[in-house]
Amino acid sequence: MKRGNVYKKDLFAGTIWEDENGFFFQYDEKYLESPKYGPVSRTLPLRTEFFTDKNMIPFFDGLIPEGWLLEIAIENWKLNARDRMSLLLTLCRDCIGDISITTNS
Repeated sequence: MKRGNVYKKDLFAGTIWEDENGFFFQYDEKYLESPKYGPVSRTLPLRTEFFTDKNMIPFFDGLIPEGWLLEIAIENWKLNARDRMSLLLTLCRDCIGDISITTNS
């Protein structure tokens, strides 16, 4: 299972993970109590239940670079272009915008 921490600006907002059943995102309880910056995305409204998809959750998939930038990253880090979770965890620590993803150790 692969897991990552999702931050909105400087606050821990929740956890994203992948297992044999698909991809999941769940807001952190503390973030839900005081969501200073609101939801991570309009497509991921604040709620206690987790979000799930058989493929990468579309909002997070949109954070992964495309085109020549993705090709450079795949070549430099020897990543599998089809492993969306590894791409997200490796390439989205410092995204454009206010979301960042860090590895969950």
